[in-house]
Amino acid sequence: MNLGKKKILAAKALKVGKKRIVFLNTRLDEIKEAITKQDIKDLEKEGAIMIKGVKGRKKINKRKKKGVGKIKKKVNTRKKVYVTLTRKLRKYVAELKKIGKLNQEEAKEIRKKIRNRFFKSKAHLKEYVGGLGK
Repeated sequence: MNLGKKKILAAKALKVGKKRIVFLNTRLDEIKEAITKQDIKDLEKEGAIMIKGVKGRKKINKRKKKGVGKIKKKVNTRKKVYVTLTRKLRKYVAELKKIGKLNQEEAKEIRKKIRNRFFKSKAHLKEYVGGLGK
């Protein structure tokens, strides 16, 4: 007797794959008469329908991507770092301008570079200013 449709119904009712479902040969008549999902569930509790174990690997570990876009820092933390560095560098540029080591145009260019995060630190800015030739 063909119980393919019953197997599909059992797979849906028990939420497993069709290949994992096994019917007991001694109770095939009861399984054939089962119409609803509840009938299938009851037969499974009684032991007329059995479920095989999972074959093969249960979990495939995927490699985690570690790129620049995957860095998860809080925006607030990045902003704080940016603000403190920017303020420090602008203050230093203002001092240099006041002393007379930088003219108006150079200061403006450096401020643009600070805004674009060209300088990583105050030491980097000092090195850059030292290379300007003054």
